[in-house]
Amino acid sequence: MGKFEKVLHRVLNGEADANVEFADLCWLLQKLAFHERVRGSHHVYGRSELKDGLNLQPRRDGKAKEYQVKQVRDALRVILREEGSND
Repeated sequence: MGKFEKVLHRVLNGEADANVEFADLCWLLQKLAFHERVRGSHHVYGRSELKDGLNLQPRRDGKAKEYQVKQVRDALRVILREEGSND
């Protein structure tokens, strides 16, 4: 299993939201064709399928904030559902 699959599984699994590296979460979103805009410590990601963007900021220890990992998981589920319905 490559890095992409590991990070995607970790986010979708939801069992380790407090231990997801912020850099890995950003990397995953970029790999999934999210558009990124950075203003200071705020990283805003968006895709046309989503009504609202994902506004992410790292914790002091370099991990992603738990509630933001949940927001990413919810957004990915919406996108995966839509991609599955187009097949």
